Amino acid sequence: MKNKIFNECCLETLRKLKNNSINCSITSPPYNMNLRIRNGKYCSRQIVKEISTKYENFADNLDIETYNKFHTDVLIELMRVSDLVFYNIQIVTGSKRSVFKMIGDLADYLKDIIVWDKGHAEPSIGSGILNKRTELILVFAKDNAISRRFDNAQFERGGLNDLWYIPAKKVQTEKHKAIFPTKLVQTIIKNFTKENDIIYDPFMGTGTTAVVAKSMNRFYLGSEISKEYCDIANKKIKDKTSMPLFETQNYYPLSLF
Repeated sequence: MKNKIFNECCLETLRKLKNNSINCSITSPPYNMNLRIRNGKYCSRQIVKEISTKYENFADNLDIETYNKFHTDVLIELMRVSDLVFYNIQIVTGSKRSVFKMIGDLADYLKDIIVWDKGHAEPSIGSGILNKRTELILVFAKDNAISRRFDNAQFERGGLNDLWYIPAKKVQTEKHKAIFPTKLVQTIIKNFTKENDIIYDPFMGTGTTAVVAKSMNRFYLGSEISKEYCDIANKKIKDKTSMPLFETQNYYPLSLF
């Protein structure tokens, strides 16, 4: 299967895929933004557009156990079908315990962690809380994760840091306010995949991963539960038949670290 977006839950798509059929998975799943804490206990926040960023009518407030099981199941399936998995996540109230637990439970498959510096942070919604200027990209591999070496690395020795400065541009739609930057996907594809590789995004959204993969001579595959987003993504793929293959990345100098 190549160059197709399935309008369904990603677990349904993943169960159709054969072992080792994907070269690289790249995604940014919902962050569970509307699960809050009140009096020391989790509680669901009423959905509001300013907080729920991925879908207009998606509550994004799973209880922490359900959220953790779903994403753990997705990651296990992704590792079954993919050589590498790049899972972009922000540490927020509704995801924090789950992310830390997944890092522990899947430690044998966690190859590295990349820090994405977005260049600025929105002010925290409460006092005594750190502003979030960074997000994490958890890199999983089912084979040889114990080693820090990427066997299919396309970058030269000393040529890529684990801190990526990629400003979060205001590229969004009225309904989807969490589109991750084109440059972030370009950076992963350029440095960790080859031409004609298959790139899969289990939370395709409005199609950024597919558009970038196609523009860089890779095949794409995706899953997206929103029919509206599938239509937007397919239109973008059709319309954007050409774009710059790669924007020069401004990494922090190695001497800083």
